[in-house]
Parts: sequence; C-alpha cells; structure tokens
Amino acid sequence: MYKVLVSDPLAKEGVEVLEKNKDFSVTVKTGMKPEELKNIISEFDGLLVRSETKVTKEILDIAKNLKIIGRAGTGVDNIDTKEASKKGIVVMNVPGGNTISAAEHTVSMLLSLSRNIPQANASLKKKEWKKKDFVGVEVLGKIIGIIGLGKIGLEVAKRLLAFGMKVFVYDPFVSKERALQLGVETTTLDELFKNSDYITIHTPKTESTKNLINSETIKKMKDGVRIVNCARGGLIDEQALAEALKSGKVKGAALDVFEKEPLTESPFFEMNNVIMTPHLGASTEEAQTNVSVEIAKQLEEYFINGTIRNAVNFPYIPSEVFQKMQPYIALSEKLGSFASQLMDGRILSIGMAYSGEVTKYDLSPITIAAVKGMLEPVSEEGTLNFINASFIAQDKGIKVSESRMPDMTDYSNIISVKLKTENGESIVAGTVFGKKYIRIVKINDYYVDVELTENILAFSNADKPGVVGKIGTILGKNSINIAAMEVGRKTVGGDAITIVNVDMPIPEKVLAEIKSQPEIKNVKMIKL
Repeated sequence: MYKVLVSDPLAKEGVEVLEKNKDFSVTVKTGMKPEELKNIISEFDGLLVRSETKVTKEILDIAKNLKIIGRAGTGVDNIDTKEASKKGIVVMNVPGGNTISAAEHTVSMLLSLSRNIPQANASLKKKEWKKKDFVGVEVLGKIIGIIGLGKIGLEVAKRLLAFGMKVFVYDPFVSKERALQLGVETTTLDELFKNSDYITIHTPKTESTKNLINSETIKKMKDGVRIVNCARGGLIDEQALAEALKSGKVKGAALDVFEKEPLTESPFFEMNNVIMTPHLGASTEEAQTNVSVEIAKQLEEYFINGTIRNAVNFPYIPSEVFQKMQPYIALSEKLGSFASQLMDGRILSIGMAYSGEVTKYDLSPITIAAVKGMLEPVSEEGTLNFINASFIAQDKGIKVSESRMPDMTDYSNIISVKLKTENGESIVAGTVFGKKYIRIVKINDYYVDVELTENILAFSNADKPGVVGKIGTILGKNSINIAAMEVGRKTVGGDAITIVNVDMPIPEKVLAEIKSQPEIKNVKMIKL
C-alpha cells in the first residue's frame, strides 16, 4: 500500500481520487510547521502540496521513502527540485489547470477597467449617485494588443474577438498562418505598443521579459492606453507605470499580480484609475478542483502504471543507464539553450546530429533535452519539462529532427544542434570530455573551447588588436569579473567570435556600451 501525505488544502474531489483506490492510504494534515513535517515525512511514499508547504533540502534528507512530490498548480518554487532530482524523487505539477480561470479574470478586469465598475460600486455604497463621474468606453472596434499567445493568451483572444475587438498579437513562436486561422494579426512588439488601445500581458517572467513594460516602452504607446496584467508580477516596472498613470499617458490599469506579494505598500493604492485584485487569476472553484483532481490522478498513474506525466525534473530512465547518459543530457540541454539565446526570430526547426560514443544510447531523451533547453529561455518556470517539451514544440510548429553523423576523429563524441529561425540559422556543437566535462567546441564555422557556465557573453567582432581589451576594460570598470575568454577565428584579421564567461549577469546599460563599440556586433548575454 502506498502512503500519501496531503500537507496543503486540496479540493476534496482530488483527495477522493486516491481514497477510493484500495492501494493508497491517504493522510490529510495541513498547516504543519517545518518541524512537524520533518517528524512524519519519512513514513510516506508520496507528497501532495500547493504553495504553502516548503519542501526544502532538510525535508528531503529525512524523506527516505519519498518517491514523488505532486504540486497542485504550476509554480514549483516552494520545492527544491534540484535536490529532489538528486534523490531520484519525481516532481510533478499541473500546468494549464487554471487556463480558463485566468483568461476569464483577465477579460473581467479589462471590462471593469473600461466601465469603471469597481469605482462606481464603491461610490454607490457610500450612498453617492455620480453617473457622470463614471462614464466608460466601449471595447467594440478597439485594438487589444496581446503579448504572448500561449494557452491563456489564446483563450483571452477568443473571448475578446467575440466582443468585436481587433486582436493584435506579439509572440515570436506564432506564425502568420496560425494567426490567420485564429482570426488575429501578428505584429512586432513596437507596433503593438504603438497601435493598441488596450495591452494585456501573458508571457512568462524571464530575463528577457522582466520589466517588459517600462518608462521607455510606455513612451511608444498611444496616449490613453489601458494596461492589464494578470500573468506575473515583475513584467511591469510598477514605478514607471505609476508615473504614466499620474501623467495621463496611461488612462488606466488593471493588475492582479505584483512584483512583491503580498502587496502592503504601493503608489497604486491612492489611484482611482487602477483596479487591483490580490492574485485571483486561478482562484475559482473549478480551477482549484481541476488541479487537485489532476495531480491526484498523475500520482495514481505513477504508482500503479509507472507513468510519468508533467514531471518538471526528469523523464524515466533506468538509474544505471541514466548515470551514463546524464552528461550527454546535460550537454544537449545547454546546447539547445545556448543556440536559442544566440538567435533572433521565431524558431522554425531544431536539428540534432550525433557522432561517436553517444550513439550507443537511446537518443530520444537527449534530443528532448535540447528541445527543452531551446524553449526554456522563453517559457514560464514550472510549465516546461522533459515530458512535454516535444509536444510544446509541436504545438508551436517547430520541427524536430534527429540524425547520426559519421564518427569524427577529433572527438570521441559530438552533439550538434542546428537551429533555424525566420532570421537565419546557427549551429552549436559540443562534446563530453572524460565522464562529465561538457564543452562547446564549435559555433557555426568557428572552433572554440567554451565551458558552459551560468553567465556567458557572446559577440561577433573584427579580429583586430585591442578589441578584446576594450571589452575587458568595460567589464572591469563595472566590477564584472571575467572567468574565462575564448576567441574563435578562421583567418587572421577577418571576422571572429568571442565568448566571455563572467561571474554575474551583465546589466543592460553595460551591454549597451559593449554594443556601441564599432568593431562589435551581435552581442548576446546568455544565461544557462
């Protein structure tokens, strides 16, 4: 019998899925302090949580029998997934369980913003009758700019099309053909800012989307634009938005998420043209039930059939094989991420090529790792994993291919990633030295030897004396330490590619200074 602990409030329908199965013994004990959880966790094979329980390394060290952790929701930041992976514990979540709830909340916020409903409600409850103070606007015929057309963005688009709005979409993974099928129009981000009467954000929070709406992008928008964010806090520079609301550049805003939560201080509290809710996007009875039932079913399938769905850490591979394959999987994932961040434009295809020792193994998990790495920089944390990466790529129209190359005498193994986008293509190849040391050995036509560290600066440059020195000077004066540097070139005095391993992310203003150097182009800050 499998013993399962439910340590956070789950909908009763989810708990009943397991209670009805004679193979499970379910204990529901919520609101425990860490010490209480430590005292009992060793008894259980499975753990079901929401966001309250913190599954730390200390907890996992004691959880000797634990085989699976199920998160009834998307985010897994309360779970030490790296430590769980080391201990062979599967971590599952339920991406997409709140799609409809989040989409409906977004539309509700947009309509409330248009018709001043919360303000009018508050006024009337004070026994005021001020019809003229709350004159709204119709959404019919207005342009709504949707940033990110994932599952939630798509559902928002469907609903707003029904209201007669013109839907403009910015999403680098959505083709014009797919947009035409949906009845929406793809556009650049700048054009979306310029033309939209309303803007709603539905992107994950990544390095590239942090403070996506800021003082500079607000300047590009229409006067009187209205902004909605029910996605993630930190996508909007809240101070910049507050200033734009005060000046009238932005007519109004509807916000469900904030950079710091719970929100206790904010300039928005004193503004009548801002509607705020306390992160209610997924707070419907249906969403809570959906994620509870789904995670219970996933846990049941894992124990009864060995099926792994929506695992955020790794696919099932026999432990003795996984230990040998792990360096190749790690290399492939990082190559995919590196290639994705090196290129601009919508990704059309990823081609994997293998040579040498690596071809002894089943290549599909290694290819999936590259696909996951490719999508990681533009995916919300917790929504992408080894199990669903290929399906997500397929949904986005990205073609995935796999081939074997003739053995290359220079290396005992080679993994090559060929990424094709609307703007061109790039090839990044790597190898495993010994049993665990992974390196990039070729970028397009340039041979290099690059260690795959967390923060990497990559750029093309003219092969002239002093160019690399300039970069070192710029980084040095900004207190950014260089861990390693590699220059690849074909001929003396021609073009070159330079890869710089740094100890910290490079701020935008420093990148801008690097980009301004006349000998340098195609500057990319890559985070692995």
